[in-house]
Amino acid sequence: MHYVTADKISKSYGIKPLFTDITFHISEGDKIALIARNGSGKSTLLKILAGKDTVDEGTIWIHKDVTVALFEQEPQFAEELSVLDNIFHYKHPVAEAMRNYEKILADGSKDHSELSAALARIDELGAWDFEAKVHQILNKLNIDNLDQKVKTLSGGQRKRVALAQVLIDIGFEHKHVLLIMDEPTNHLDVAMVEWLENYLNQEKVTLLMVTHDRYFLEDVCDEIWELDEQNLFTYKGDYREYLEKKAARIENTIANIDKARNQYRKELEWMRKQPRARTTKSRSRQDNFYEIEAKAKQKVVDLQVELQMKMNRLGGKVTELKKVYKSYGDKVILKGFDYTFKKGERLGIIGKNGAGKSTFLHMLQGLEAQDSGKINIGDTVVFGNFSQQGLVIKEDTRIIEFVKNIAENFPLADGSTLSASQFLTLFLFPPEQQYTYLSKLSGGEKKRLQLLSILFRNPNFLILDEPTNDLDLPTLSVLENFLTDFPGCLVIVSHDRYFMDRLVDHLFVFEGDGVVRDFPGNYSNYRIEEKAKEKETKKPEQPEAEKPKATEAAKPAPEKKKFSFKDKREYDQLEKDIAALEAEKTTITEKMMNPNLNYDEMQQLSNRIVFITNELETKELRWLELSEYVS
Repeated sequence: MHYVTADKISKSYGIKPLFTDITFHISEGDKIALIARNGSGKSTLLKILAGKDTVDEGTIWIHKDVTVALFEQEPQFAEELSVLDNIFHYKHPVAEAMRNYEKILADGSKDHSELSAALARIDELGAWDFEAKVHQILNKLNIDNLDQKVKTLSGGQRKRVALAQVLIDIGFEHKHVLLIMDEPTNHLDVAMVEWLENYLNQEKVTLLMVTHDRYFLEDVCDEIWELDEQNLFTYKGDYREYLEKKAARIENTIANIDKARNQYRKELEWMRKQPRARTTKSRSRQDNFYEIEAKAKQKVVDLQVELQMKMNRLGGKVTELKKVYKSYGDKVILKGFDYTFKKGERLGIIGKNGAGKSTFLHMLQGLEAQDSGKINIGDTVVFGNFSQQGLVIKEDTRIIEFVKNIAENFPLADGSTLSASQFLTLFLFPPEQQYTYLSKLSGGEKKRLQLLSILFRNPNFLILDEPTNDLDLPTLSVLENFLTDFPGCLVIVSHDRYFMDRLVDHLFVFEGDGVVRDFPGNYSNYRIEEKAKEKETKKPEQPEAEKPKATEAAKPAPEKKKFSFKDKREYDQLEKDIAALEAEKTTITEKMMNPNLNYDEMQQLSNRIVFITNELETKELRWLELSEYVS
């Protein structure tokens, strides 16, 4: 079933064409990633499919039974309402029942009749499976203060609430949902990203998304679309296959352009020799000449950048930390930390939000003082700091002026230089864009310019704090190629696993309470070790009967679980269900004793008794679990 059909659609932003005459289909079960440079029309295309924008030309058809759900980079909320009311905004009986139930739990109401009525309503709607899914989404995205007004949330909290909202919304639509997601992994930590990967893989959902997280893309999507030079290219397969097929496409395009250029030179010579009065045949050849000319003058942008930079000299002494302590009140960041940075160090820093990663980076650069201990920075160290704060700029400045204010040229290892304009082109600001005012740039383009401005200062110790947020995949490719050849020290804080795996040799793991572990490997190595530890901790304990008597005597009695209203209701219902199933089993057994039953009747009764036996086993096990807590 085709969910969406687009036929020769075009869209421009002012005088700039975003895409021209593109055609595509989205079918049920497709999981598609959309890739393009910032400003190429990715978000615009998503909004068009969600009905929030229109095409200039062409037609879009969306099946009447399909519901389109959009997760945007800048989510829209009812700002004065609570998180709870925004998440359960959907006009649906289950949504209203869920909102009421969650509100009672959040309020801590002691009115048993009110809670019982809410439970009864969920029971009536058969929504307990959905209730479990809602709690999973809220817990995994760390959304716990449901009474908080949305207008008081931080940017990261807003993104997580918006993500929860759209995932819960699509749960109300049992089939034919097209989920459109614009950068869903921004502002999520790695555990959340991994959970979202698993969630989207388990859900039967048709998906179109923009993401710069390549592991996420590879694990979730099986088709990649690329918007490039106003055209849409489609690649079946994962990210690795996309890279291979794109390289083959570019190689083929270059070969065709070379062929067209050879033909163009011959045709140009013929055109110049032709008299003004032409025959019909020569006019036809003339028309064909302009087609060949257009093909011959195509440009292919190759993003596989190799840049041998002439770095500021880095002396033998880089940076040394001796017995460094740092705390904020009771919160300990570092506790007697020792480390000496070496030339060419490639370090990744990970840890939960609030563990002290940014504080460590500030102390490393001398921007924040330690409580005690010494931080010795080498005389030749030139820091380049890419922070999350963004650019401080004058909006009426042009891009080329902004870069030239830093330096006119960038030195290369062979003694030559790149001009400011050439360096801008390298980082995907073509000459025709370089005289654009900074105020006209998108958020992603400003991030790219911020990064470029730091690299253009030619540092020898780079510190990158979440550099991949809001950068598109082509820009990330340029950045990674640049950093792969970077000869200085590199320290990265990032939730982008692919980026970290490609660039770092070891990790500082901020575990909290001043503990920083030096892990010898990249992020994927670290996650493998952590998952192995999790499996170890989840191993079932030795049965009580096999444990030594002394252990049994010393072990305190387990604390009795609190028996909730929901548990009590389930317990009572299980008793009724078990009795009914046992009665039906007895009746069927008696019927099967009848010698006059035909084969089909006997088969139906036999199948039914197998089903009842399995149901009884499941329900009796659950009844036994709950009966332990009945007072």
